[in-house]
Amino acid sequence: MTKHIPNAITCCNLISGCIAAYFAFKGLYTLALQWIVIGAVFDFFDGMSARLLGVSSPIGKELDSLADDVTFGVAPSAIVFHFLDTHLSTLNPELSILTFLPYIAFLIAAFSALRLAKFNLDERQTTSFIGLPTPANALFWGSLIEWMNFKESFEPYTLPTYYIYIVIALILLSCWLLVAELPLFALKFKHWGWKGNEVKYIFIITSVLLLGVLGIKGIAVVIAWYVILSVITRKKTVPTKQD
Repeated sequence: MTKHIPNAITCCNLISGCIAAYFAFKGLYTLALQWIVIGAVFDFFDGMSARLLGVSSPIGKELDSLADDVTFGVAPSAIVFHFLDTHLSTLNPELSILTFLPYIAFLIAAFSALRLAKFNLDERQTTSFIGLPTPANALFWGSLIEWMNFKESFEPYTLPTYYIYIVIALILLSCWLLVAELPLFALKFKHWGWKGNEVKYIFIITSVLLLGVLGIKGIAVVIAWYVILSVITRKKTVPTKQD
């Protein structure tokens, strides 16, 4: 019975991603983001439960990647697609290119799948990451779109055109970050002392402050800060399989 517990938790992650995608296509970005967060919680506990119960299996690994691409690939793609589709139609519906442009959002799902496949085969990512983790990318997009879409009143409004350009540029950037040979630190502690964990503690402290000031919309800022801090403090060389 216990051998099925991790896979059941993974399936909860996948279902959370499906629900997030549903709310995304309805334009309910806050609920979509909340279900991505719920999926991330399930994603954390499925691996932990597998290790605690000693029931890790190849099928669990494959199922985990599939669930992750739904929750952290398809769901954020749906959020960005709906956002672009809604606001581009208000600019000039007669321009045919605007009809197809929102579909660029699904590059996020494709590159997330590639990131997950590479992660499964890469033996270097045991204590750190190489490339942006898919949960971080998904949380970034969910928070950013919620932030850009926020307005005090519920009256229809036209989004500034430059917002669209920013989103498209960030899509391309995030897709590159997912598969880039860029070392990023992971919040894994071998001990709880300050020495050797300075970067992690600095990140945690500043993230708490940012979230305290900005709330849930500050998640995008935290993820951006995570990438910037990793770049500033990264090692000069990418770890090898022998490291």
